Amino acid sequence: MTEPPPVVLDRSARTPLAVQLADGLRSAPALRAGDRLPSTRELATLLGVSRTVTAAAYDQLLAEGWLAGRRGVGTFVVGGPAAAPPSRTPVPTPGGPRVDLRPGSPCTEVLDRAAWRRAWRAAGDRDADPGYDPVGDPAFRTAVVEHLLRHRGLPADPADVLAAGGTSAAVAELAALLPRGSRVGVEDPGYRRAVGALRAAGVEVVPLPVDDDGLVVDRVPPGLAAVYCTPAHQFPLGGRLPAARRTALLDRARAEGFTVWEDDYDGELRYDVAPLPLLAALGPDVVVHLGTASKVVSPTLGLGWVVAPPAVRDRLVQRRSDTGVRPGRSGQRVFAALAGSGDLARHLRRLRRELADRRELVRAAVAVAGGTTTGDAAGAHLVVPLPTRADEQAVVAELAGHGVAVGSLAEQQVRDTRAGLVVGWAAPARADLPDALAVLSAALSDALSGVRR
Repeated sequence: MTEPPPVVLDRSARTPLAVQLADGLRSAPALRAGDRLPSTRELATLLGVSRTVTAAAYDQLLAEGWLAGRRGVGTFVVGGPAAAPPSRTPVPTPGGPRVDLRPGSPCTEVLDRAAWRRAWRAAGDRDADPGYDPVGDPAFRTAVVEHLLRHRGLPADPADVLAAGGTSAAVAELAALLPRGSRVGVEDPGYRRAVGALRAAGVEVVPLPVDDDGLVVDRVPPGLAAVYCTPAHQFPLGGRLPAARRTALLDRARAEGFTVWEDDYDGELRYDVAPLPLLAALGPDVVVHLGTASKVVSPTLGLGWVVAPPAVRDRLVQRRSDTGVRPGRSGQRVFAALAGSGDLARHLRRLRRELADRRELVRAAVAVAGGTTTGDAAGAHLVVPLPTRADEQAVVAELAGHGVAVGSLAEQQVRDTRAGLVVGWAAPARADLPDALAVLSAALSDALSGVRR
């Protein structure tokens, strides 16, 4: 078929024309798998709309897998009427959302189950630990050193590495080393679990401003004991701390006597940009580097790592010896087995490809609704700015009513400064994304239509 199916576009409706067109094509009974559609230019002429409208509609349907393009041949229907988007009637969601688009969870769907089982078998095929170890399994610490050098460009020695229970657990341990009432700067918006860990330790949290490039270093106040930041992919706004700001932060740390806690959030998950040097590589004397296996493998391991200056490392080890706090060894052994077999490196390659593909689906869904995205050059989430906090709350509530959960900037701020959605794409099954993103696109379109009018 090269003639357009009967699609009625209502120019007086609040729903954008591109959304109407995409919906109309999906539900057109005349279309069947294998049918060829007109080009975006031809269809725009036939419908009397701009090519921007038809291109946006095609982009959404291509991203959903409903259409497929063949270079030099044309655009063809892959789905059909049965592939129509879900009804926006609220669905019951006992026990939680049907599809979770909140950030922070890993994409376990791409984890090779055979490799996962092999690693657990290898971890179990070792003698039980004879005693207490506050430092970490030697094989794990060696695996972390190789991982950091290969994937993050950070040279380290196994003696510099401590196993940890994860990033939040490491922040709690570091905070416990500070005198009660110490002031620690935290990005705002930023990682609220880190804020909770600091407050639980009796530390005063000082909100630090961020912009599209991450932490605004020249607005960090004096008198801090430490600065916690996410320079690789600022959570949640997604900025990458520029080289000049990295140098300025380290210069201030040395001059003012504070330490920098570098949470390497999403450091392994880059798409369109080359990596910048880690703060720990530039300032090993003043930087504590924090990493985790939760985002790149699974939270099941309950595992992270700390690379710290000797004085900080020794104090952490002494406190663990005094209190008995230590991370479990089983997750360390599984990670070491995955790394030693090469399965971890293969998994990371698959993970980057899959997350990059999913990112395009999310971008297309937001674009069709007339929205914009920021912070998506790395990681597995992006931000959709919204005009007001009321808009943010309305969209989150509408999506929840349809069984779709998303994050919001309100959840990650100490001060109320920005409004927007924080949309992740790692956790859901790939097959669930198109329907969830169609609901997201429609809800965003409703919220943004008032701005466009």
